[in-house]
Amino acid sequence: MGYFYAVMWLIVGLLLIFKISKENKIFYLLGAYFIYMGAWWGVNEYLPEVNLFDGVYGWIFKGISFVILVIIVVFYVKCIYLPEKKKEKKEEQ
Repeated sequence: MGYFYAVMWLIVGLLLIFKISKENKIFYLLGAYFIYMGAWWGVNEYLPEVNLFDGVYGWIFKGISFVILVIIVVFYVKCIYLPEKKKEKKEEQ
């Protein structure tokens, strides 16, 4: 089942990079993150004696995921949410 997740994340990452990145450049970062996640899952399944989701490796994975999440939220608020709010305010006036 773990290999399924690894392949799924890799496919999602490739789709984000090659298909959806034309809409916005942030999808390159998201695609790279999903490829990273797929590789992490794949290595975790390939090396059963090492659990990459526990201990120090788990903290590394969670830390990188947190940083990517913060970048995506800041980008969304700054580049998508706030301009839409300003546009709605102008339309109301």
